[in-house]
Amino acid sequence: MDRNRIEGAGKEIKGSVKQAAGKLTGNKMRQAEGATEKAVGKVQRKVGEAMDKARDSH
Repeated sequence: MDRNRIEGAGKEIKGSVKQAAGKLTGNKMRQAEGATEKAVGKVQRKVGEAMDKARDSH
C-alpha cells in the first residue's frame, strides 16, 4: 500500500474533524482550513491509489 494513500486518508479525517469543530464553534477560518485539508488529503489518497494500481499492473 502506497504511503500517500495512508497519509491522505489521515489528512481527510483530520480535515473533517477540524471542519466540524469550526462549525460547532462558529469559527469560519478553522472550518475553511478543515475543508482545505480534507481536499488535499483526498487528492493525496487518490494519487496513492493510482500509484498502487500502476505498481500492481506491472
